[in-house]
Amino acid sequence: VHVCLYKEFSSTSSTTTVGTVTSRVTRNGDAIMEKDLIDHEDLAGDRGMVDDIFDETYREKEGPRPPVRYVWRNIILMSLLHVGAIFGLTLIPSAKFQTLAWAVLCFVVSALGITAGSHRLWSHRSYKATLPLRIFLTIGNSVAFQNDIYEWVRDHRVHHKFSETDADPHNAKRGFFFSHIGWLLVRKHPDVIEKGQKLDLSDIKADKVVMFQRRYYKPSVVVLCFTLPTLVPWYFWDESIIISFFIPAILRYAIGLNATWLVNSAAHMFGNRPYDRNINPRENPLVSLGALGEGFHNYHHTFPYDYSTSEFGWRFNLTTAFIDLMCLLGLASDRKRVSKEVILARKLRTGDGSHKSG
Repeated sequence: VHVCLYKEFSSTSSTTTVGTVTSRVTRNGDAIMEKDLIDHEDLAGDRGMVDDIFDETYREKEGPRPPVRYVWRNIILMSLLHVGAIFGLTLIPSAKFQTLAWAVLCFVVSALGITAGSHRLWSHRSYKATLPLRIFLTIGNSVAFQNDIYEWVRDHRVHHKFSETDADPHNAKRGFFFSHIGWLLVRKHPDVIEKGQKLDLSDIKADKVVMFQRRYYKPSVVVLCFTLPTLVPWYFWDESIIISFFIPAILRYAIGLNATWLVNSAAHMFGNRPYDRNINPRENPLVSLGALGEGFHNYHHTFPYDYSTSEFGWRFNLTTAFIDLMCLLGLASDRKRVSKEVILARKLRTGDGSHKSG
């Protein structure tokens, strides 16, 4: 019999407790931040990494900022993609129901490849997955076409460790457009590259599934992101090849990208901060709806090791429901959770008070 267990992080001692909660007042430039930190050594031993914990020692370099260098290939391709997506929208009334259902299925699979895979499993080690589940999530990641898992994890860990600084790939302090899509249209800030090279990614390199995908990423994207979504409607229910390409492939891909980007932009700018008022990320339920549960961002940046990225379970959080289902099926295990007492203590001490009316 497979038993699904949670491992809770709390300040009380029990068989499910890892580490102790301490309080620290830190300074980054002129900003003062008060943080609850679970002992890093315990976290490292339990998850195998701590590079998603904010580094309060980082200081942005003084002097002139490096010049902005545009990546014209990305600018042209992203422009064409979104023009194609708009054309795909006009084709929806002409599409068969099966085609629209297939597009939704492709979106969900691709989204889970990012949310349950690249993000919660590989970036944060917030739960463990068996080989079949890791293969499925890798396939979903290639359907999503948002860089291979290794590169996605590296950029995301840098984002957490140096959030809202020059070393953050999509620093929201540079504006909505930059944090949404602009960061992909220009060369990375030198600090992003420098800090990314210093991360410990040995756990990712040790995953043969991840490294296999990295080796064959381009052909996997051609097949899984564009070819398969197009051929299935055309072959199995005689859908127009134009509709088959522009709805399940192009439109679905563009929507998936923007749903993920909204976590970097809207969820860093719009919403309340019930857990830590001193950081930028916010709670944004609308983003959670589109990104399968990734919009509880103030919680997530406060407790990045929680597999649910939220204290509310399945509420607006299809990814948490999926991971729980995988656990019941014996394909996932060792889900990390933060205890209610630690959450409440953090709300009372550093939150913006909005939890009282929530």
